[in-house]
Formats: sequence, C-alpha cells, structure tokens
Amino acid sequence: MSIKEFISRARNGSKAKIWLLAFGAMIGLAFIATFNRIASYTSTDKYCMSCHVHPWAEESWRLSPHHNNRTGVSTQCVECHLPPKGEGYLMAKAYHGAKDVYGKFFKDSAKINWEAKRLLDNAKGFTYEKSCIKCHQNLFPATLSVNGSNAHLAYINSKEEPRPNCINCHLNVGHYDKNVKHEHDSNFGVDAAASMEKFEAATKVEKFENFTEKIPGTTVSFDMVAIPEGTFNMGSPENEPLRKPDEGPVHKVKLSRFWMGKIEVSWNEYLAFFQATASQGRTEGQVLKNKNVDAITGPTPPWGAPDQGWGKGLRPAITMSFRAANTYCQWLSKVTGKKYRLPTEAEWEYACRGNTTTPYYFEGDPKKFTSKGIFRKIFGPDTANIASHIVYMVNSSSKTKDPAAVKENPFGLKNMTGNIAEFCSDYYSPDAYKTGGGEVVNPKGPDSGQEHVIRGGSFKSDAKDVRSAARDFTKTQAWLVTDPQMPKSIWWYSDCIDNGFRVVCEADSIK
Repeated sequence: MSIKEFISRARNGSKAKIWLLAFGAMIGLAFIATFNRIASYTSTDKYCMSCHVHPWAEESWRLSPHHNNRTGVSTQCVECHLPPKGEGYLMAKAYHGAKDVYGKFFKDSAKINWEAKRLLDNAKGFTYEKSCIKCHQNLFPATLSVNGSNAHLAYINSKEEPRPNCINCHLNVGHYDKNVKHEHDSNFGVDAAASMEKFEAATKVEKFENFTEKIPGTTVSFDMVAIPEGTFNMGSPENEPLRKPDEGPVHKVKLSRFWMGKIEVSWNEYLAFFQATASQGRTEGQVLKNKNVDAITGPTPPWGAPDQGWGKGLRPAITMSFRAANTYCQWLSKVTGKKYRLPTEAEWEYACRGNTTTPYYFEGDPKKFTSKGIFRKIFGPDTANIASHIVYMVNSSSKTKDPAAVKENPFGLKNMTGNIAEFCSDYYSPDAYKTGGGEVVNPKGPDSGQEHVIRGGSFKSDAKDVRSAARDFTKTQAWLVTDPQMPKSIWWYSDCIDNGFRVVCEADSIK
C-alpha cells in the first residue's frame, strides 16, 4: 500500500468516525430532551393526581396553607414529596415512582389504610425536610409567635435523637385536616358537661365482687372487675416466638387481690377529672411553682386536639402524661373515698393473662399473627382469631376503638392488649425480672429509674407486641418533640397518640 492510499483511507475513516460521533451526539441530545420532558411531565400535579388514588389528597391540598393562602402562591406535589434537584431528586423520583406504579396496578385502593398513611411516622417517609428548608429559609420572620420561635430554636439547636422534623409541628400544612390544631385548645372538655342527673355519692362496696363505680358530682360511672389473689409465672419463656430479652427470665409472682377497670380510662372519665381540676389560665411553670394552690392541681389546656378528632365518649383517653395519669388516680381516690392507683407491672400481666400461660390469653401463634417478614407481607397474616380480641395494626384503621369492638379476656377485662398501651407504676429496667430466684410477693419494680413501664401494645402495634408478656417503656423526650412551650407540658404528650391507662383499686382500702 502506498502512502497516498493510506492517507486517503485514514481520511475516509476519520470522516466516518466524525459522522458516527455526530449521530451519537444527536441521539444523546434527543434522549436527554425526551427524558427531561418525561421527568417534567411526571412531576406535574395533574400527573401525580392521576396516579395517586387516595380520595382526600387533592381536596385537602387545595384547602391547605400550601395552596389556599393570602399570597396566592401554590406549592406543588413534588416540592414537598421529592428532595430538591441535585440532592437525590432523580433517585427519590425513581423509588417513589416504582412504588406508585406497583400500587396503581397491583393494589386495591379501597383496602389501603389511608388513615395510617397520614400519621406522622409514615409521613416522614414521603416528605423531605430539605425541601421544606429550601422554601422556608427564614425561620424567624417578624410575624412568628413566641412559641413558634421557641420551637424553631429547639429545632436548630437539637443535636440529640430523636431530632425534631419540620412536619412534627407542621404535619397538615400540605394536606388540611379540620380535626388537627397546633395551638392551645382552651375549650377542651367544656362541651363534656351533661344535663343528666348527677351522682351524689360514690358506690358503697362491702364485698369483694365486681361493682360499678359512680363519680360523685358527675354523670359518669365505670365498671371495676374483682381480680382474685393468685400466683403466676411472669414473663415469657425462651422458646416463645418473637419474645424480647427483657421479658425474662420467667419468675414466680404471688399477688394479693385487687380490682381493675374493666376498660381503659375513657374520655368520659378523664374529662370529669379535667373539668374538676383543670389549671385554666396557668402556665406549666406556674403549676410547677405553686403545687399547693389547689387540693389537686390538674392539667393545663392541651396543645392541639388530644382525641385526634376520633371522638371521645367510651373511647380510651390518650396523650396524657404519666404524671397526669397519676394525678387522675389521686383525684379519683379523693372523690370516691377508695384507694385508686396505676397497676404494678406484675398486676397488669396477671390480669391480662387471666390464668393462661400461652403467648396470648387466647389460642394462637405469634408467628402466624405477625405482619413482619416477606411471606406475611405477600400473603397476609392469620387474623381469624386475634382480630376479635385485640385492636391492633391490622384491624384498627390507625385509631382507637370503642371497647365494644373486642371480646373479654378470661377475667372479664377488655382491651388488655391493643387499642392503647397502658401505664404501669413501675420504673422500667430491662433487668427487672432478674430476682435471684424464689417467689416474689407483690413486686413493685425498681426503686428508681428514668422512664416507666407501659404494657399491652396499641392500635399501631404488630401482633408480636400485643403478647401478654411484651414490655415497653415511656419515651418522654421523644414524646414531647413537637411541644413548643418552654417549659414543655407536664400534662400532655405532644407526640404520643396511642398511650393511656387503666386503674386499680386496692381491696384492703375498702372498709
């Protein structure tokens, strides 16, 4: 091959490469343009609404401050539900898009628990804090209230977990909910007064048997169940499915007889206490400084709506603090002349079991009842028996229920597990059961501690956490993240909507 022929072929090859590169560039630009158009179109509100089938989404957005405001500025779906561009936008879009497509074609929207989707725990997975901060860069505008400034200072300075998130306080700014308030509810409990004839005296009890207590000066009554003295094995054995280490070792406990509330303290009962003792007009600091102003000083007005808009009546009272529950028992003791208090952890488990030794006080295997695990997520848990006894994650619709929804346990008590978790008087310790052997009589738990025991699980709980031996504890700091007051409330938890209590009455206090 001559040099001239070599140069000619090289030139022809170079031209081919240039044309090939140019064609590739055109294809690439066309792909990028098409991709951007698709990404842009699938980020519009119209497209979002066409795929998201939850019935309240668009209507509640149009009523919210993110659309219905004096400035006329409307915040779009992706401005909250995706992170800002350049901060994981495309990855988040692909992830949520894949879930949405799967839900669109393979799920029945009528069976989706939309109430659960609106709860804070779930909302955090679909709302991006970086997007909030991108728009709301000035956290201390001139119109911000003192409480708002306190809350934003706490947000900025918080370094310990759990850190406050924007939607801890502003959960409903994107989707309006008429039942939710983020302010002092000074009218709370005012409408609870009834025109019916009020009880003049508490119930007189002369025998150790079931009785109906009457709260003097009110129309409210509630049932107390006689729990006989007995001995039982407290805790769960090592071979119990899905047990936790703090449930053992199993140890023998002997208890004296006592009465226990048939149901959890209802809103009817708690509002009678609130009306009689409420510290209307006082701040948290004033109540702490002036403990002896009243015979029994009760709660200050709550922040927001403690009943979450679900209704009151016989539904269990929720969101009160451990201190408030204790104070309720003191007040109830005073007005009835009996000795009411919170149950010890041992009394609670004994009453829950009702002389049974199985994981639940009815037949069933936690492994079959649980919703955890890939197999259960695909095929669903066994609910045939558990759903008639317990209000839990699967059948609760993410809210409390009236006690009529479930059957009684062997002692005649309702909702001992599920519906709401219940305070016990004991301080929590993971080693509380290490007694050193032998029978323990009327144990009261550790002498000191930071948090208290809660038992029973709630409407949020998986089946594994509503077993008779399952234990948990209060989380005071985490349950007050949203409260903007300084000092924070000593009466109400701002971030715990599934905790309450039931009362015990000491048999020896009846003369």
